[in-house]
Amino acid sequence: MTLLRYAWQSLGREWRSGELRVLAIALVIAVAAVTSVGFFTDRVQKAINLQAAELLAADLSISSSQPLDPQFAEEAQRQGLITARYVSFPSVLVSESDDALAELKAVSASWPLRGQARISAQELGGDHVADSGPPPGEAWVEARLLALLDVQLGDKIWVGDAPVRVTHVLTYEPDRGGDVFQLAPRLMFSLEDLPATELLGPGSRVSHRFLLAGDEAAIAAYRSWAEPRLVSGQRLEGVSDARPELRVAITRGEQFLGLAALMSVLLAGAAVAVAARHYSERQADTSAIMRCLGATQRFVLQVFILRVLMLALLASGVGLLLGFAAQNVLARLLAGWFTLSLPLPSLTPVFTGLAVGILTAVGFALPALLRLGQVPPLRVLRRDLGAPPPAIWLVLLLALGTLGGLLLWQSGDPRLAGWVLAGAAVMVAILWGVAWLMVRLLAPLRSHGGIALRFGLANLSRRGALSAVQLSAFGLGIMALLLLALVRVDLLANWEQSLPEDAPNHFMINVQPDQVGPLRDLFLARGLDAPVYYPMIRGRYTRINNDPVRPEQFSDPRAERLVNREFNLSVADRDLQADNRIVAGQWWTQESDQPGWSVEEGLADTLGIALGDVLEFSVAGERISAPVTSLRSVEWDSFNVNFFVLGSPGLLDEQPATFITSFHLDEASAPLLRDAIRQFPSITVLDVRALMQQVRDIMDRATLAVEYVFLFTLAAGLTVLFAAIQSTRQLRRRESAILRTLGAARLQVIKGLVTEFAVMGGLAGLLASLGATVVGMILAAQIFDLPYRPDPLLWVIGVGGGAAGIALAGWLGTRSALRQPPMSTLGQGQ
Repeated sequence: MTLLRYAWQSLGREWRSGELRVLAIALVIAVAAVTSVGFFTDRVQKAINLQAAELLAADLSISSSQPLDPQFAEEAQRQGLITARYVSFPSVLVSESDDALAELKAVSASWPLRGQARISAQELGGDHVADSGPPPGEAWVEARLLALLDVQLGDKIWVGDAPVRVTHVLTYEPDRGGDVFQLAPRLMFSLEDLPATELLGPGSRVSHRFLLAGDEAAIAAYRSWAEPRLVSGQRLEGVSDARPELRVAITRGEQFLGLAALMSVLLAGAAVAVAARHYSERQADTSAIMRCLGATQRFVLQVFILRVLMLALLASGVGLLLGFAAQNVLARLLAGWFTLSLPLPSLTPVFTGLAVGILTAVGFALPALLRLGQVPPLRVLRRDLGAPPPAIWLVLLLALGTLGGLLLWQSGDPRLAGWVLAGAAVMVAILWGVAWLMVRLLAPLRSHGGIALRFGLANLSRRGALSAVQLSAFGLGIMALLLLALVRVDLLANWEQSLPEDAPNHFMINVQPDQVGPLRDLFLARGLDAPVYYPMIRGRYTRINNDPVRPEQFSDPRAERLVNREFNLSVADRDLQADNRIVAGQWWTQESDQPGWSVEEGLADTLGIALGDVLEFSVAGERISAPVTSLRSVEWDSFNVNFFVLGSPGLLDEQPATFITSFHLDEASAPLLRDAIRQFPSITVLDVRALMQQVRDIMDRATLAVEYVFLFTLAAGLTVLFAAIQSTRQLRRRESAILRTLGAARLQVIKGLVTEFAVMGGLAGLLASLGATVVGMILAAQIFDLPYRPDPLLWVIGVGGGAAGIALAGWLGTRSALRQPPMSTLGQGQ
């Protein structure tokens, strides 16, 4: 208790004297930055997940070929979840004048649980939202079904034995994105009308869907309960099980937000490390006096550690309040940008903020504090006896261990955390090494130039180690600012441009070989570019390396589903599509006539397929086998036609095939679709604009969130610069006093200091520009899988802005020292 009381009392005295304020400010801003990022990203990610939940019209979905056991609904009710049901199946519809194949969807009154449907009372345009499905006796249909049945709104059609009246055109289903490749246009009606249709019987191709929505904890608990009770033919889906296009957008959005949080953690550690080093140097006299008064080395060390821990708790509390206030104000400012209101954050960022404050203080400040216990009492008489330098292995172990743990905790992505940690360690080492080398190279120049330049260069070279530390801190801070200001913009712009406005928004499938030519002519006749048609062959994956492939041998449910169904295979020519990239093996060349398969890398990982494996597919009763000659990465969010498995030229030429294509069509060209369907009734045109809008919404919201989240990270970067300048404030005050005592004019001293900071800022900007370029390229290639071309403006702003900014910041940070009379400074023994 005596130790705690003394540490608390001394903390108050130190605070009043200003010794701990730099460290406290660094901790407060660090925790506020990390916490605000945590609170805001927590809310934004929840909002993104809610938006993505529209893919299912729910938070969780269970699909089955048979009606679910009542226990699933009973458990959902017990856990307080809201539920809905729908049944979908293909059937032939009959009108007064025609009949057509359609995909029927009978929905319960509570559908949809997430999102809203959109319907229109006219065939084109003028749609509005609908919070529930059609009432009994009514039906909503897609516009192309009106053309196939030759009916208008208000007409009656027969769904099996039940007549229903077509009242609205269905323009958008919130859960359509999860099943865009339907074989026929949609008709939606009430689940209450389903028994009267008498369409369901033994052998019917029907899919039952049970939808659930609720809070995260209840959904997670229900998922854990339901998964072991699913039987063959049943599948549980959540937001994370989305289509590849949407899943890629969600993942990249979360990665960008995670990067914002990681940058805050990295800069927080740098700021605290610099501030703690300055604090330990200032406390060497205090430690020596305590040792002279009888305090043991252990007692001195415990006092300083407890003092910093208490400060960390107080600073963390203040940082939590500032972080929550900052994100709350930000959420209010951005309320108009989000169609969904941002959910309340969880308590996780609170614990994260406290942990960041304490672990950052301990991990980055402890190496410097451990020196204080070793200050010899003789320092009271001999000021040259300071604390011994901390062990390099201890500094590196604590810093890297703390930073690695915080990065992994913040990101939740070991790969992202690993790259950032490795990059940070390498960049800090390079920054310090190059900074030390630059300081040494400047030494011969200290005798050249004017008085201000010589004075500034002399200061840099005379304090070689300290200048290298400052230069490294400045370089790290400027590098972070460059990443935030320029590289971030380039990466986000490249991400948004990955889905251009003219990206394909329609797919056409079930095109017969003799229809390809006339359909191309139809496009050309309308002045449009004819799309490229790709052959699509249905085949079942049966063997790998002559071993049979069975669904039960896979523990992954997705792998079991893939093996249990037919694949859409295709044949690729010698040219690889622009949105595909070979990651292993070789693409087919003109000289190679050997048959082979090219497999998408994600599918290969799921099914355990490796380069060189011989795969066999059963196509129309014929076995076709070939080795895997390449693995590909596919940009699924490009909305181009892509396949999981491609065959080499000639491998599947003799097999029956239909054709598929994708194309962009604006509203003015929409009549082309009706003409194509009337001329070729067997084709199916799929409108994926709703899914594309889902992807664009996620991109826009994630980009906007990142833009503002990085404002908080900016504060952490500025803290590094502030702490680096303050670390030599007392030293510069004493040097200025000595120079002025020796006759130097105040203006000469100011010019010398500004020159020193300008040179240091220019050198730091040069290092930072190199670091930001390298880090940007690594992030683009290894994390976000995006193209990145360094902007030459980055170097201009880095070097010029670094010199001007650090010179200004240095002058502002030290001008108070120049205002004090020299005798006052020298009389304090500072």
